[in-house]
Amino acid sequence: MSTATLSPAPRRVRAGLALVGILVAGANLRASITTVGPLLDQVRDDLDLSATTASALISLPVLCFAVFSPVAPTLARRLGLEPAITVALGALCGGVVARSVPWEPALWLGTALLGLGIALINVLLPAVVKRDFPHDAGRLTGTYSVAQSAFAALGAGLAVPIAGTTDHGWRLAFGVWAGLALVGVGVFLPQLRGAAAARADARAAAPEVPHRLPWRSALAWQVTLFMGLQSTIYYTAVAWWPSIEESHGVSSGTAGFHMGALQVCCIAGNIVTAWIIHRRPEDQRVLMATLTGIYFIAVAGELLVPAAGLGWSALLGLGGGGLIVLALALFGLRTRHHDQAAALSGMAQSFGYLIAAAGPIAVGAVHDATSGWTVPLLILIGVLVGQMIAGLGAARHRYL
Repeated sequence: MSTATLSPAPRRVRAGLALVGILVAGANLRASITTVGPLLDQVRDDLDLSATTASALISLPVLCFAVFSPVAPTLARRLGLEPAITVALGALCGGVVARSVPWEPALWLGTALLGLGIALINVLLPAVVKRDFPHDAGRLTGTYSVAQSAFAALGAGLAVPIAGTTDHGWRLAFGVWAGLALVGVGVFLPQLRGAAAARADARAAAPEVPHRLPWRSALAWQVTLFMGLQSTIYYTAVAWWPSIEESHGVSSGTAGFHMGALQVCCIAGNIVTAWIIHRRPEDQRVLMATLTGIYFIAVAGELLVPAAGLGWSALLGLGGGGLIVLALALFGLRTRHHDQAAALSGMAQSFGYLIAAAGPIAVGAVHDATSGWTVPLLILIGVLVGQMIAGLGAARHRYL
C-alpha cells in the first residue's frame, strides 16, 4: 500500500518503526569494535599473535569501511534501503559469530564480515534519515550517534567482566553482540513489505531531481575531506591518546579513566551538535569552526600543558562527538534526495575512512622515528588546519 493512501495511524506506525530501526542500527555501529581493545592482550596470549598482527586486527574494520562503502548505494538501489540494511545487519551478526569460533582464520574472516556489515549501515542510515525525516536530519543523526556512542562505551566497559566469566572468555565477550544485530534484523523485517511502496513514493515526490555524480562535485570532495580528516583525529586519539598521556607521566589506570571521560563527552557532543543543527539547518560554518577549535585546544593543550590531561580528553570527546554528527548530517543537508545522500555518504565514507585508517599508522611510525610525541601532535595540528579549510567549504548552505 502506498504511503499516500495510508491513514494517519499507519503512517505514524511506519514512522515509529523507521525511527526504532534507525536507533537500533546505530547502536550496532561500534559495540562489536570497541569490545576488542580491552581484550586484545587476552587474544594475543591465546592465539600467540604479534603486536603488529594484533594492530592489524583493530585496523581491519576501518579498512573495510573504506573498501565496502561504495557498494552500499548500488545495493540500496537494487534492493531498497530497508532490505539492504537488513542484509547488512545479517552480515554483521554472522561476522560477530564467526569471529568467536575457536578457529583462528574465522577471527579474521568474521572481523572482515562485520566490517562489511557496518560499512553498509554507515552509508545507508543517513539516506534513511534523509528520506523519512528530511526536515529533521540533524537531530535524528545526533540521536542515532548517541546510541552509537553509548553502546560503544558499553561494549568497552563490559568486555573484561564478560570475558572473566569463563576460560577463553574473550570469545564470549565478542560473541554476545550478535544478539544486538539480531534485534536489528527483527526490527527491520516488518518494514520490508512497505519498502517498495516507500521507494515509489519517494521517486514520485521528487521525480525531477538531478542526480549529479558526487565524484565530479567540488562540494562533495569538501565533505569527503572533512569526513576523513575529522575521523583521522578521532581514530588516532582512540589508538594513541593513552600512550601519549603515559609518556607525560600519567599512570595507565588514569589514562584509561581519561578515555572513559572522552567517550562520555562524545555523547554530550552528539547531543549538543544535533540540537544546534536542528535550530540552524542552513549554514554550519560557525559550528564547524567552533568544534574544530575545541579539537585544536585539546591537542595543543596536551602538547603544552600535559598535566591537565583530563580536561584535554574531555575536550577531545566533546569535539569528536560533535564533529561526527556534523559530518554525517552533511550527507543529508547538502543533498536534495535520499539517493544523492546515499551516493555522497558512500563516497565520503569510502575515502574518509581510508584516510582515517592511515592516520594512526602514520602517527605511530612518526613516533617511532622521533622517539617522542611532540612531532606527532604537531602533525595532528596540521591535520586540523586541513580540516578547517575543507569544513568551511562543506558547511556552506549549498547543494550538490
